[in-house]
Amino acid sequence: MWRRSLTGMRRNVKLEMWRRWISSDSRKRFAVLWGNGDYGRLGLGSLDSQWRPVICSAFDNHSLKAIACGGAHTLFLTEIGHVYATGLNDFGQLGISDNISYTMEPRRVSGLGKEVMHISAGYHHSSAITVDGELYMWGKNSNGQLGLGKKAENVIPVPTKLECLSGIVIKLAALGSEHSVAVTDEGKVLSWGGGGSGRLGHGHESSILGFLRSASEYTPRLIKELEGVKVTNAAAGFLHSACIDENGSLFIFGDRAVDKKVFRKGNHATRPSLINKLPYSEEVACGGYHTCVLTSGGELYTWGSNENGCLGIGSIDVFHLPERVQGPFSGSPVYKVSCGWKHTAAISEGKLFTWGWGGSHGTFSEDGHSSGGQLGHGDDVDYIQPTMVNFGKNVRALQVSCGFNHTGAIIEYV
Repeated sequence: MWRRSLTGMRRNVKLEMWRRWISSDSRKRFAVLWGNGDYGRLGLGSLDSQWRPVICSAFDNHSLKAIACGGAHTLFLTEIGHVYATGLNDFGQLGISDNISYTMEPRRVSGLGKEVMHISAGYHHSSAITVDGELYMWGKNSNGQLGLGKKAENVIPVPTKLECLSGIVIKLAALGSEHSVAVTDEGKVLSWGGGGSGRLGHGHESSILGFLRSASEYTPRLIKELEGVKVTNAAAGFLHSACIDENGSLFIFGDRAVDKKVFRKGNHATRPSLINKLPYSEEVACGGYHTCVLTSGGELYTWGSNENGCLGIGSIDVFHLPERVQGPFSGSPVYKVSCGWKHTAAISEGKLFTWGWGGSHGTFSEDGHSSGGQLGHGDDVDYIQPTMVNFGKNVRALQVSCGFNHTGAIIEYV
């Protein structure tokens, strides 16, 4: 086990300088997108796929703060706290109307009322958190993933506040395929939605009356196993979830989240399991069946299914324990990481790297629809090692988000 000493928790000086550099800068920030263009998810005014990054011109008069890529839709957050959405809207995930099947350009999401400070996109649902910690959700709700109660409609096409969380300040939300996870300002963790494969972390507990609970949770429920633990970061993938506490410890739960042969008997994947083979962890990202963790020193670790090379370790071998991603990150700290279905992206010193599934022979493709380009390297082949995306000169990447088979980033010119 790694010692979580003061030495292990000490921040990498180079990484801290990079973070201060980003937070103190006031240059205009743009969105660039690439990958599958079906249903207008790239927001570029067409259905064309892009194998290299393209600036979204819809925000020429705005500076952007964040981007969140979902299944086939994308959310944008401007510096002044407005939310925009583009792409597929078959379940109301754009939050703009229930009678528009898709849009090819970003449209303003109304009904949020206040300035938004955080956005997240799941496979068919979306969320926004206001500056005062109110959580709004919209989109598909067939498994209770919006947290609006069992009587709520299966599709909610407009942002709806979770009144059941009144008085609770939400700091972060992470949306998976059909489930959601949120972290409060006190570090408590709530989860709801489809509970199959243990992705909610509640185990197989009975209700107060003694009856076995259904697999779904229709309102946010506190993860009891994490009571007394102050969580600072969380992520939701296809069938698993993860979170990190203030001491840098990583907890993970859900399908393929842990190897039962490695972890002690009785520590089931339906409840949070401590991964103790890591240095001080700071950020976690969950993909289809793989997980990435960023340490306080800027090291990137990954494990899980390695189909199409999404672990970035130079092979397609499956790893059940965290493996450090080397390559271009051997001497340079990683600042951000994001996982898609079977591809991964990371930012190191302003440069963006992607690897994994490039789109060729892609799953879930439809006749007449393209599937690839999500790595941004000009082709649709797989890459088994981190490879830099070419943005041109004098550009640095600040944030990245991987969708199912498209990718978006926030950049600025320097």
